[in-house]
Amino acid sequence: MNNDNLFHRAKDFIKGYFDLHDELDDEQTAVQAVMDGVSFKGSNIIILIIAIFIASLGLNTNSAAVIIGAMLISPLMGPILGMGFGLGVYDFDLIKRSFRNLAIAATFSVLASTLFFLISPVSEGRSELLARTSPTIYDVMIGFFGGLAGIVALACKKKGNVIPGVAIATALMPPLCTAGYGLATWQLQYFFGAFYLFLINSIFIGYATTVGVKFLHFKQRTFVNEAIKNKVKHYVAAIIVATLLPSVWLTFTMVRDSYFISSANSFINTQFVFPNAQVLSKDAGVRHGKKFIKVTLIGERINVDSLRIAMTQRMDENRWLRGASLTIQQGVSIDANNVLDSKAITSSMFNEIYADNQKRIANQAEQIDSLKMVLARESEFERLSPQLAPEIRILFPKVKDIALSRNVFCEVNSGHIDTVNIAFVKLNGTMNSTEQTKLTEYLEVRSGVKSIKLWNEK
Repeated sequence: MNNDNLFHRAKDFIKGYFDLHDELDDEQTAVQAVMDGVSFKGSNIIILIIAIFIASLGLNTNSAAVIIGAMLISPLMGPILGMGFGLGVYDFDLIKRSFRNLAIAATFSVLASTLFFLISPVSEGRSELLARTSPTIYDVMIGFFGGLAGIVALACKKKGNVIPGVAIATALMPPLCTAGYGLATWQLQYFFGAFYLFLINSIFIGYATTVGVKFLHFKQRTFVNEAIKNKVKHYVAAIIVATLLPSVWLTFTMVRDSYFISSANSFINTQFVFPNAQVLSKDAGVRHGKKFIKVTLIGERINVDSLRIAMTQRMDENRWLRGASLTIQQGVSIDANNVLDSKAITSSMFNEIYADNQKRIANQAEQIDSLKMVLARESEFERLSPQLAPEIRILFPKVKDIALSRNVFCEVNSGHIDTVNIAFVKLNGTMNSTEQTKLTEYLEVRSGVKSIKLWNEK
């Protein structure tokens, strides 16, 4: 019994957080808000055209902030919610009026955006624009949940900024603008892709509104017998399925292509590793339904044909890479004489090569300076004899000739190599060990070189 009480208390506690009865607005007020949004005359149509131009500018300049602003201004949500609401309460007059106004709004939107892109000096498709041409199942889910949020907001007293948020999330305006871009540039794939995205958003926002109306128990506006209800349900189901299926296929294609590109990049990073050559650029994707991988190498010349055959065999072992075409280019090759063989190098490749060469030149210059310093020290030691001769004649009168030199000695048995500083001297007579030690110390101090060996030529 205690467990049953605990269960009911927990159930009531959770239910209290989802209870809407105290927050629901008067049903007539909600219905009137829907009716007002359906109307598409006067200020609404003017605001719509202005919003279309703003959205088109945002797409043209690739500015997300401008596009969001246009979506906030646009009154397109009204007719879509009206269709869903009318379907939920079986108000067929409201459905017809909403559908007619939505068709008019969509037509004006596409015509206005087509006009804009016809006169716009920028005709290149940007990322924000191209993103509206490939709808997926995720767009279906966004439209559905956006519609649920919209009807709950309309039915409640505290509407807040839900409706503008739904307009931004579902992005109704950009697809219509992209459709206009497709017509203006006569790229019909853009037109059909973008318009299909608009249909997805509209249909699933409307369907979610219908579900919300049923859940919130809005009163049926007119009496409808069961046969008509079933017929309407069948029509709705057919429209939803027909709209949903292409998006499912597009989603599958998108995920498949994503796996292919990821696997291709991983394959290039792990397999195209050579001691004297490296990958300069790489590209992988799907074009017209065919997978391709393109790799450009730089460095020591490699037999491209043999490499392609070997890599293609390895690709066949990967299910995502199997069947993809592989193109390998020797962008810049270096032969035995370090001669560059240029083949269709892009400006970015030149920049990379230039930067690499500059770094290499700087390292070589540093090595050259270091070698120059070593040579300078070597030659300075060997040229020191004439400078020391006057001093030696006074301090060590027995010395007749002197020559300073650095020599490399190799120990025959061990092969050990050592550099030895030697002072070759010719004497008038002989020098005892003390005199030889003083001469050695003198030479070490004056030359700044330690460990000088004295070689007395007799």
